[in-house]
Amino acid sequence: MTAQTLEGNATRPTQMSETVAEPELKRTMGLRSVVLFGLAYMTPIIALGTFGVIAAASHGAAPTAYLVATIAMMFTAGSYGRMAVLHPQAGSAYTYVGKSISRKLGFLVGWAMLLDYMFLPMVVWLIGASYLNAQFPAVPIWVWVLGFIVLTTAINIIGLNVTDKINYALMFFQALVIVVFMVLSIRSVLGGTGEGTLFSITPFVGEGSSLSAVVAGAAIAAYSFLGFDAVTTLSEETRDPEHTIPRAIMLVALIGGLIFIAIAYTTQLVHPGFVFADESSAAYEIAAQVGGSLFTAVFIAGLCFGQFTSGIATQASASRLLYVMGRDGVLPKRIFGKLGKRFDTPVFSILLVAVVGLIATFLDVATSTSFVNFGAFIAFTMVNVCVVCSYVRAGEDERRERFRGGALLNIVAPLIGAACCIYLLVHLDMHAVVLGISWLTIGIIILAVLTKGFRRNPPEYGNA
Repeated sequence: MTAQTLEGNATRPTQMSETVAEPELKRTMGLRSVVLFGLAYMTPIIALGTFGVIAAASHGAAPTAYLVATIAMMFTAGSYGRMAVLHPQAGSAYTYVGKSISRKLGFLVGWAMLLDYMFLPMVVWLIGASYLNAQFPAVPIWVWVLGFIVLTTAINIIGLNVTDKINYALMFFQALVIVVFMVLSIRSVLGGTGEGTLFSITPFVGEGSSLSAVVAGAAIAAYSFLGFDAVTTLSEETRDPEHTIPRAIMLVALIGGLIFIAIAYTTQLVHPGFVFADESSAAYEIAAQVGGSLFTAVFIAGLCFGQFTSGIATQASASRLLYVMGRDGVLPKRIFGKLGKRFDTPVFSILLVAVVGLIATFLDVATSTSFVNFGAFIAFTMVNVCVVCSYVRAGEDERRERFRGGALLNIVAPLIGAACCIYLLVHLDMHAVVLGISWLTIGIIILAVLTKGFRRNPPEYGNA
């Protein structure tokens, strides 16, 4: 890409020279594409794959767990939408905290996010590979993992324009499987299975459920909402991001939440309670129960396709975060802050996420998921705080122009969102918290080196 630049116009006003500019991310995505990207990231069908775990944690009140998670995430989604308007750049919470509060704190939030972003694709690929291995046990699980990695990496290197087209096709199939599952479940319920009626309070109250049990289930369910956060990493590839990104964030969180609640409610009608032969494969039991062996095969295919689309989206988001941090100079700029010349995508970052994904060949699903819990709630909490700080610091004119809803939407609502996220954070598994704190400690050490003992700010794009 070439650009015309004026050089030295104070002394040579008429002189023009052509310079080769750095490749930039291309604005190719509209509202529909960004919403689909977010939903692909969330992988709505995975609500079936995790149903048993959430039902067990909530004592048979999975729909209520998802409802609580949806309400909590809507507050945070509103904060992400507000910050996307104020700072329409890639980088998500890393950028928002750095520009609204402190660049040092922004780095630490970005570092915490890396724990999620880097390892979430690995988890996604491993889950998909586990489904396929269960169906085809003769094929080693590492073959399926490698297949997922190679395909998604190739697609992401080519660019999100191709990713967009693939997402449409795979999301359609995923939606079809969900609809068929729910129709078969309804037919089964009307035939006398489970609750025996379509309208029941039991799925929401469970069997001896409690507030603590519902919150425990909601803490797990909240992980499914990472998609609305991920779309903010596409700000520099979206047309009219100041309007498109906030709308997409709210739509992804709301649509995703409604899908999750509907799936959980229908499934809980078929199988009331929270006792399963195997919590991790409870949906397989129910799929076989309502649709037989043929539908079970289709169901597995739907789950695998869902993981494939999610793998594309999570790898793309992770690579954009690495790219922005490299561009800023907080990661080696020559390595992470460059785009490939052919496709204008962060090739090295995409490949690095792929290499990290290879770790999945040595882990099981239970162990791998412990890597992707801590950073999300840290980021969610801090983005809510960013809105409050930005509003308090803004002048009266800026508040009227850029902060709709006044103190209610810019102080009260974000504080509720932050409180919800902190509450869910403290209900994480202790192993996840210890791992997260250890990772954050490493980030503090790196920050100390970058800032010469915290005496200066870390580098920033345009100032690095």
